[in-house]
Amino acid sequence: RLVTRGTEHGPLGELTEREREVLSLMAEGRSNVGIARQLWVTEGTVEKHVHSILAKLRLPETEDDHRRVLAVITFLEAR
Repeated sequence: RLVTRGTEHGPLGELTEREREVLSLMAEGRSNVGIARQLWVTEGTVEKHVHSILAKLRLPETEDDHRRVLAVITFLEAR
């Protein structure tokens, strides 16, 4: 429930259940390797989920921003 609470509307509503799990683990400070171990998937699979999360949250690449942190902030604000 914590992973999906508050995500039905807005950009987080576009995320799949697995993407929300990955984002939740990102919010706990886990690395891609740590997330992969927790979810029993490969690191490459986690990287694909992270890429999809960043795209769905419409977080463009810039030299000034860290998109992974912005994604976590978006997640935490929705909780």
